[in-house]
Amino acid sequence: MIAEIGHFALILAFAVSLYQMVIPMIGAARGLPAWMDSARPAALAQFGLTGISFAALTVAFVTSDFSLKLVYENSHTDKPMLYKVTGVWGNHEGSMLLWVLILALFGAAAAAFSGNLPPSLRARVLGVQASIGAAFYAFIIFTSNPFLRLANPPFNGRDLNPLLQDPGLAFHPPFLYLGYVGLSMSFSFAVAALIEGRVDAAWARWVRPWTLAAWMFLTVGIALGSWWAYYELGWGGFWFWDPVENASFMPWLLAAALLHSAIVVEKREALKSWTILLAIMAFGFSLIGTFIVRSGVITSVHSFANDPERGVFILAILAVFVGAALTLYAARAGAMTAKGVFSPVSREGALVLNNILLAVAAFVVFIGTIWPLVAEFFWDRKLSVGAPFFNQAFTPFMIVLAVVLPVGAIMPWKRGDIARAIRPLRGALVLTGAVMLLIWAVSTGHSAIAVIGAGLGVWLVLGAASELIHRTGRSGLSRLVRLPRADWGKAVAHSGLGITFIGVALLTAWQVEDIRVAQIDEAYDVGGYSLTLRSVDEVQGPNYLSTMAAIDVSKDGEPVATLHPEKRIYPVQAMPTTEAAIDNGVFRDIYLVIGDRQADGGWAVRSYIKPFANWIWLGCIMMAIGGLISLSDRRYRVAAGARKAPANAVPAE
Repeated sequence: MIAEIGHFALILAFAVSLYQMVIPMIGAARGLPAWMDSARPAALAQFGLTGISFAALTVAFVTSDFSLKLVYENSHTDKPMLYKVTGVWGNHEGSMLLWVLILALFGAAAAAFSGNLPPSLRARVLGVQASIGAAFYAFIIFTSNPFLRLANPPFNGRDLNPLLQDPGLAFHPPFLYLGYVGLSMSFSFAVAALIEGRVDAAWARWVRPWTLAAWMFLTVGIALGSWWAYYELGWGGFWFWDPVENASFMPWLLAAALLHSAIVVEKREALKSWTILLAIMAFGFSLIGTFIVRSGVITSVHSFANDPERGVFILAILAVFVGAALTLYAARAGAMTAKGVFSPVSREGALVLNNILLAVAAFVVFIGTIWPLVAEFFWDRKLSVGAPFFNQAFTPFMIVLAVVLPVGAIMPWKRGDIARAIRPLRGALVLTGAVMLLIWAVSTGHSAIAVIGAGLGVWLVLGAASELIHRTGRSGLSRLVRLPRADWGKAVAHSGLGITFIGVALLTAWQVEDIRVAQIDEAYDVGGYSLTLRSVDEVQGPNYLSTMAAIDVSKDGEPVATLHPEKRIYPVQAMPTTEAAIDNGVFRDIYLVIGDRQADGGWAVRSYIKPFANWIWLGCIMMAIGGLISLSDRRYRVAAGARKAPANAVPAE
């Protein structure tokens, strides 16, 4: 009965989304206040109904209701409770229900916190948001219904994919969806502004918090996925340039560009057309990511579905929304003339360069991701585009971005001077040079990757600190603590990017790897550490069988840790997984993987010493915290300046 309530609530949410899509739009076009105002209760009702539907599916998983086909295929009575709950979105149908729940959440938030928006713009934003929801409700109800019943319910289920039975993967999809779907608000604001014929500083102030929230969640989601791949898959890497990894990275790059271009619209009334285009493309790439994950066109460990019919449906959604938005953009963009005039050497010019680098980098990743599909479709050739291509094609743009970011951030608006802008950064330049010389001296083989990458990271961190100091002037600490939160958030986020640069560069350059057959009680050395395989035992887990090793680690005769790498077998799905054992440290990780037993009685063991590995995720956390600090700035939360919108409006016709 609970499942039927959930199904009925989902159908009602679909109906409400259709109402919200049509009636407020007509009201905005005809100037009918009551029709426009009805968008707000409709958005709240849509979220409530979708929440009921999602709660009903969660109850089915928690109570192991195997009469539901979805629960039978993705759960088991022996599964720990955490993974019974996360099994709700550990599959295609449930994850799509989570998708529309988050979509409805953003719509409800826009309805609740949009008091400063002009009624017509608010109605159109909520109407566009509802149209996206209607498309995905239809997709779920007609192709991916999570509430289908089995005629003869079995006593137990098939279990969840063992790779997904992990805390990292439990929280990775919700954060990723909050980012993916959050960009729908930027899209809705862009399309509503095109319909309204008005893009101005107030519009940029309204759209920035939604974009910032989406970018922040996307940062956390990508970081969680990278961290999961690092410790769960047992291959020792943090990024593989997998197509599904790229699918989340491309909208992240475009959202970062959108955040920076919106600043120019807000401060200087320039880059209006470009900012609208970025808002459309950022969400468009989120839909492309959805298509890649769920169409089956690309095989990946992250993929949810392998159903071409569903892929065609999502492709149709992508074509309709992005195609319609771009058509409207083509009709309106020419009328959105820029007011602000600026020199190429200015903060506006630096932000334009920032946008070009991020957008071209996203395009490079897109080409590398989609090219194998193009080659197979047109020439029937199977190609593989791997890490070497992405590293060589993508990295130069990030190097240039890191070089110009501190200079651009300190540059004055409208017209600047490079020599004058670099003056406050002289101390940062000297310290960066000293760090690079030190790394060159201590680096084995004088690694260029370590010197350049870590140097750029230090430059970003010191540049962010120098900018804060420069903004205080002669006021010192009293002025520093009174700086707007947005300034602090920017400094923390840019520093986080620098910390990630340092982690990636030093891990890539200084990692030590050892693969061998280890005998019981035989010691061997890896990167200055002594490792001894003490035992390998069979261990019974809650819903798996484990082959668990015990490996002692010491340095200079002093014990460091005893690590327990595992190989697990999940009997229900007969699927093995590798559980790496990691001794985390601030400056290094000791990373061990146990393999199969060998003919001579030994065991295959892979050992890594990974310097500065955790700095990669520390930097990501700092970037997300920086976004959160900026989001807490009152100017962005209340969309200050909204009442001036009509005076500053730029008519499109």
